[in-house]
Amino acid sequence: MEKRQAKSSYMSSVDIKQAFAAAEDAVKQGRALLLDYFGKNHNVQNKEKAGLVSDADKNSEALIKGILKKACPEFDFLGEESDFENEMSNSQKETYLNSKKPSQKPRWILDPLDGTTNYLHQLPIWAISLALEVDEQIQIGIVDVPMMNQTFTAIRGEGAFCNGKKITASVCNKLEDAFMTTGFVADHPEVLAEQLKIFENFVWKAQAIRRPGAAAYDLAMVAAGNFDVYWEKNIKPWDVAAGILLVEEAKGKCVNYNGERYHAFQKDLIAGAPEVVDLFVTDLKKMKK
Repeated sequence: MEKRQAKSSYMSSVDIKQAFAAAEDAVKQGRALLLDYFGKNHNVQNKEKAGLVSDADKNSEALIKGILKKACPEFDFLGEESDFENEMSNSQKETYLNSKKPSQKPRWILDPLDGTTNYLHQLPIWAISLALEVDEQIQIGIVDVPMMNQTFTAIRGEGAFCNGKKITASVCNKLEDAFMTTGFVADHPEVLAEQLKIFENFVWKAQAIRRPGAAAYDLAMVAAGNFDVYWEKNIKPWDVAAGILLVEEAKGKCVNYNGERYHAFQKDLIAGAPEVVDLFVTDLKKMKK
């Protein structure tokens, strides 16, 4: 009988504390750059079916990527701006993204500016999202919200924190008590139609629903217990990689629309207080019957 070859593990070769220090430094410098750009004119482009992108996005990613590359030269990198080249067609982008799966080799996953539209309109809800993936799991997550002066951090197995203070997810256990958050964009008509149908279903059942406009911020607020549930479809790994670790380390739960444990390369996510997440999934499945 042929023996299966065991997967190699990279965790033993990764200094997580050193990587975390590099990540914190990179995000801090990215924050300074974005604050310097805030409120000024930008060279803004419209990425078809992907929202707006500005010089702030591109320069923030270049700065953060450079710092991380210098500190951890052997790590791979997946970023929103550098990995979606302008000359790619939408179908090429979709194929490219579908080829990206959980990786064993250490890989940084970065959204240099989540909530670009908010940022360009000078709304304060926007964030930097940076995660480190090793052995097919997110090991480090940082979501920095500069205008709120909040930095959310997590290292797997060590809890979640905001500005150094430990945070925990909500313990809400009823849909009618749940303060929910979501996001949706008009990138695919069928996806938008489904999201609006789900919104209509839960707006009558939840305490209230908000749409802040930045997935990383939504997940940080779930981890801190401000929101009880977040859901969204057609998300990208850089949108949520850091946030899902924050939620899990804050004793929250992250699943896909089928109720299975979520990883950052799936396209639909429900995150929040464990009991109310289960109720949300049950209700969602009833909608599909």
